[in-house]
Amino acid sequence: MYYQRTIKDCWLDASKQFPALLLTGPRQSGKTTLLRHLYEKDRRYASLDDPVLRQLADEDCALFLERFPPPVLIDEIQYAPQLLPHIKMAIDSARRPGMFWLTGSQQFVMMRGISESLAGRVGILNMLGFSSRERNRRPGGKAFLPTSQITKNFGRQVPAPKMKNLYKNIWMGSFPALVAGEVTNWEIFYGSYLQTYLQRDVRDLSQVGSQTAFLRFLRTCAARTGQLLNLSDLSRDADISVNTAKQWLSILEASLQVYLLQPYHSNITKRLVKRPKLYFLDTGLCAYLAQWMSPETLEAGAMSGAILETYVLSEIIKSWWHTGGIPPLYYYRDRDCREIDFVFAQENTIYPVEVKKSASPRKQWTAHFSALKRLGPKVGDGTVFCLCRDVVPLAPRINAVPVGLL
Repeated sequence: MYYQRTIKDCWLDASKQFPALLLTGPRQSGKTTLLRHLYEKDRRYASLDDPVLRQLADEDCALFLERFPPPVLIDEIQYAPQLLPHIKMAIDSARRPGMFWLTGSQQFVMMRGISESLAGRVGILNMLGFSSRERNRRPGGKAFLPTSQITKNFGRQVPAPKMKNLYKNIWMGSFPALVAGEVTNWEIFYGSYLQTYLQRDVRDLSQVGSQTAFLRFLRTCAARTGQLLNLSDLSRDADISVNTAKQWLSILEASLQVYLLQPYHSNITKRLVKRPKLYFLDTGLCAYLAQWMSPETLEAGAMSGAILETYVLSEIIKSWWHTGGIPPLYYYRDRDCREIDFVFAQENTIYPVEVKKSASPRKQWTAHFSALKRLGPKVGDGTVFCLCRDVVPLAPRINAVPVGLL
């Protein structure tokens, strides 16, 4: 059973403009399934997961492109970066839109070659697992921005789930194989996914000398999702050096396993915290690494608030990436410990967003929103995502919104 993906329209539009398109994302996020569903009958397909084709690409790039001339979909292009200069020459000789569709799962290997060989010739889109809208078979829509109108309309046709179902979805994660029911054993899926990630995406990197130490680092990061990044504490608990933690964190970020949310800066005040916040992009993988083995224990455990915030962050990111945008998203925290979970900054307006694990909206949840007034830009509509059943006004231009409507 095929699930429509929101990124489809953006991809097809970009294919009419760029001679090459690159779709990046974590393994098992559905990149190949999407593009094979979209491509025309005359578009050829080559997977560099196939060792025979990979050897051909290694030994004779020209012959490879003779066998697979454009229009072509080349899967896992990071395994043959030497193809990129030859793709550049093919593009420069013909210069037609949509010649090469490329996918890749290892940005830390791939992006240097892309930037050096295909600058100005390639469009790059990121795709994660299913969004909540895609899971409910209602793809499409706009990138989420918490204005009053968009907040009310963003999930209008999607019923807000009960907390039990919400945490079941959070615990399951967003990988298509689990959501579609192709794989039913959650523990085996994530164990296999993690082993594949360690062996195929991390093994050959000189920065990772021990897979056991790297796995311990992953688990330590998962336990800190939604928290301020403290490299000293992280490295101490993972039993590695600070420099190693910094290098390994860059691997997680480049392979789209985690997202570092930067603080909102203002030239008006120097009292703002400068460290990023760490979030996992898939809540199921995060729950597995942190060893929450059921939705019930996750919902009742110490991480229930942080994992809900992580879920909201992931859904917001998907709404932007899957429509071709870059989220103008930050968090706010000052040295007086006033914190706002998320802040959108767009067109000289900042929009505050809070996430609360409660079904009873309270006006005091918005108390820190007033701290934004002294920063300079106009303060726009505010939103508090919570477990309420309907949109509830909390103050002028501030609404409590069911988290299930994302």
